[in-house]
Amino acid sequence: MTEEAVCVVICKSKRGQAQSIAEEICQQAAEHGFTADISCLSKHDKYNLDSESRPVVFVVSTTGDGDPPDTALKFVRKIKNKSLPHDHLSHLRYALLGLGDTNYANFCNGGKTIDSYLQKLGAKHFYATGHADDGTGLEVVVDPWIEGLWDALKKAFSTMSTSDQQTLSDCTQDSNHQNASDQKKNLEVDLQLLKLSEVDSPKGKTVTSDSIATEIGSTSSVASLKESVPPLSESVLNVPALPPSYLEILLVGTENVEETVLPDKDGYFEVPISKAVQLTQDDAVKTAILLELDISQQEQVYQPGDAFDILCPNRDSEVEELLLKLDLQMQKNCTVQVNLLKNTSKKAAKVPLHIPQNGSLQFILTWCLEIRSTPKKAFLRALVDFTQNASEKRRLLELCSKQGSADYNSFVRDSSVCVLDLLRAFPSCCPPLSLLFEHLPKLQPRAYSAASSSLQHPGKVHLVFNVVEFPARPEHPARKGLCTGWLVDHVSSILEPHGTALASERPGTSALPKVHVRARPSSTFHLPSDPCVPVVMVGPGTGVAPFIGFLQQREKEREANQEATFGEMWLFFGCRHKDKDFLFREELEKFVHNGTLSHLIVCFSRDEPDAAETVNRPTYVQHNLILHAKNLAKILLEDKGCLYVCGDAKNMAKDVNDTLLEIIGNELQLDKLDAMKIVAGLREDKRYLQDIWS
Repeated sequence: MTEEAVCVVICKSKRGQAQSIAEEICQQAAEHGFTADISCLSKHDKYNLDSESRPVVFVVSTTGDGDPPDTALKFVRKIKNKSLPHDHLSHLRYALLGLGDTNYANFCNGGKTIDSYLQKLGAKHFYATGHADDGTGLEVVVDPWIEGLWDALKKAFSTMSTSDQQTLSDCTQDSNHQNASDQKKNLEVDLQLLKLSEVDSPKGKTVTSDSIATEIGSTSSVASLKESVPPLSESVLNVPALPPSYLEILLVGTENVEETVLPDKDGYFEVPISKAVQLTQDDAVKTAILLELDISQQEQVYQPGDAFDILCPNRDSEVEELLLKLDLQMQKNCTVQVNLLKNTSKKAAKVPLHIPQNGSLQFILTWCLEIRSTPKKAFLRALVDFTQNASEKRRLLELCSKQGSADYNSFVRDSSVCVLDLLRAFPSCCPPLSLLFEHLPKLQPRAYSAASSSLQHPGKVHLVFNVVEFPARPEHPARKGLCTGWLVDHVSSILEPHGTALASERPGTSALPKVHVRARPSSTFHLPSDPCVPVVMVGPGTGVAPFIGFLQQREKEREANQEATFGEMWLFFGCRHKDKDFLFREELEKFVHNGTLSHLIVCFSRDEPDAAETVNRPTYVQHNLILHAKNLAKILLEDKGCLYVCGDAKNMAKDVNDTLLEIIGNELQLDKLDAMKIVAGLREDKRYLQDIWS
């Protein structure tokens, strides 16, 4: 069969998900008789859409603000150019897979933006656009979308060759119709049928239903990470193709270990933590910590609203256990050399840039690989071939199969299972080190909003975080969040109890704990350039952090310009208990007293109402927004003010957005659709801004 060529263009994200999906498409392309080339959207010398004759597949991620990634901004500006004719890309046939997260307001907006402008320039779909949701699991959409891609490509090529592209629009409609129908059926395309009686062990032994039953001994009536129940346990499985190996790892002794430096060292500075204070009572539901970093000796310039990236390591105990599970504890100080396998079939294979050459194995597992990441189905499939026990083998196949998607979501993705949890659950699995290096992503820095202004605290920056706690569950033991757990342990020697004044100084810096940080400027989440513009801030819990910086900045601006006019500042804050976790209470009340903060509106979700109260007390910030609906509508719609929201994306930010729609609809007597257009306009004008996390 003659191979047809496909161009795959990606918008890279920092997490590398678009890259890995594009690589998967290229890998599968060869199996379906196509050749595929990967190009990043920022690499304009690698592709030319103005003259591209091949079908193009776009894989586009989205930032938290709903914008395309930085790598796509120049391309988006180009296709937005109003001087381009409406048929500028009429020759282009493409498909687009957008990646997003429904926990954020502008779901898949990066992909939708590019899709829309391509259409306006005359480009045509040969396959319906897919929108994958990281909030529920990208693979739920990505896997069936890729499965259906190949038939759509074959039809596109067939149409192009038989009718000189004249009827490709019909093909597009048929493909779109077929895709919509197929998605309803989960795109039932067979990948690889594995019957229970045909699963082979690594030693060549054929594993039958009877032999598996013998090894299990009994059948559980409740599914778990380790075991399934009918009908899944009796099903024929469709599993993904085995991902090709592409790395060769050599451990060559300890004498050549180079002095290793932290990954991504460019732009990072090691700075002392000059202060650490617990902001909550000991009996609060969550423990909030404030860190003061001394950045006076570094070129770390920031504005309130910016964030700081912190490099954190994997926990020592987890690295040691992983080495033990891999039977590599005696080689942890060995030099690691990473090379490409000479005959790998992986398309565009390359040594991951985040893995240093000649570093020690312990250093790489500690600082370079995200060993807490949730394994993807391809990783589970690869682990099968290194698992000895037949029932464990079968269960791993189930978890990566199409039929086992519900179990995968429940026991792996939603349970935040990591590779170490899998090795605990399946003790006969002992993968080679190369498999971990191929499938574990880069250990990413964690970002925290600045909770200070450099005008108020020159040479310092404050960061605030809750210590994340993951309770024990059948899939894994209790554990703290990777970065917050490390930070609270890291500052234990200087941590001051709740109620300690921040103004107290600690002499000397030589013995202070240090961290590697890098400023992460925000492009939009700053105070308005015009100080007369009124500001509404919504920040429950640690979401108040950037607004402390806003208020410190405004306080200093007012002191320096006493004759100037400043717009009102409103803050809607919420927490569980007034006496346990009212963060920055004294400082906020001071801002109200000196006129910096015009209105402080608070609510306490777990406090019992007073007996004398005759009306229902507001529970959450959105309830207080409704109580001040007329003021909020006036500020946003008449006074052209700005609304800032910071905090949890999954619940709070969604509820605040819904409340805003309700307020605008009620105040302007609009239906929901028209209210949504008003809110979209606020976002477009950068007057409704979010700094949210999931």
